[in-house]
Parts: sequence; structure tokens; C-alpha cells
Amino acid sequence: MKQTIETFYTAFANRDWQTMQSCYHKRASFSDPVFVDLTTSETKAMWHMLTSSAKELTIRFNSIEVNGQLGSCSWEAFYNFSKTGRKVHNKLKATFTFEDGKILTHRDSFDLWTWAGMALGTSGRLLGWTPFIQNKIRLSARKSLKNFIENHPEYQQPTLF
Repeated sequence: MKQTIETFYTAFANRDWQTMQSCYHKRASFSDPVFVDLTTSETKAMWHMLTSSAKELTIRFNSIEVNGQLGSCSWEAFYNFSKTGRKVHNKLKATFTFEDGKILTHRDSFDLWTWAGMALGTSGRLLGWTPFIQNKIRLSARKSLKNFIENHPEYQQPTLF
């Protein structure tokens, strides 16, 4: 499992979304303060979207720990936020569960208020702690992901009807 985490973040640093996707189990899920409760398909689309649109992206990771089917690591992302061009240095903690050597659940945690201050500037610093602004950030991210999926049929879920 340690190798899976190393492979995932090395691929992330190289903007290799295909390798990142290969690290996930077929029933994987992802959640963080912005992208909440994503399905496997949405998770794969999110990484494809983020790595292909990122400008000047640098990823660093360390402190990988694995205990049985559980894992964690610390990681940092340095990039320019696409909507404002502002520099972001986000510090995150990732936790994982594994099945069959692949990531089953992936949870990233970070301070959304701090992120909002970097990404949005003064308005983020002053109001980024409010549920209104945090929900607006989530809705905007969801809309971007929805639009990306609409333009990439490989991520669209088949309908039952």
C-alpha cells in the first residue's frame, strides 16, 4: 500500500492522471472540503480535470504511513488558482483505506478558510470561514466538474432508465 501512495503522488507531481486513476479501486470514493463525497467516476474525472488544467503545479509528499488496510500521508500543492491566478500553497493530510492493493477511500483534509484566503484574496481572508462562501466554493467546483464530465463521456455514468 505504501507503494500505491508513492505511485499516486509521483504521478500527481508529473500530471499523469492515467496513473493516478489506476491507483483507485473500482469502488473508490473521494472527499475533501471542496469536492465532497465523489464517486469513483467523479474522482477519476476530478484528477483528470485538475491535472490537465493546472498551471505551474508542484506536488510534494512525505510522512507516508501504512498499517494494514489503512494509510496516510502529508502532502503540499503549489499552484496558481485558475479562476484568479493567485498563488496557492495548500497543506493537506490524506487518509486512505485499501482493498486489493488499491485505494478504496481517499479523504483529504485542509483548512478551507486558509485556502480561500490564498485563492480568492481579501474576500477569502475576510469571509472564507463563512458557510455561505465555503458552499459557494463547493458549488463552483461541482459545476466545473460537471462541465468537465459532460465534455468527457468516459466519465458519464450510465442511466438506469
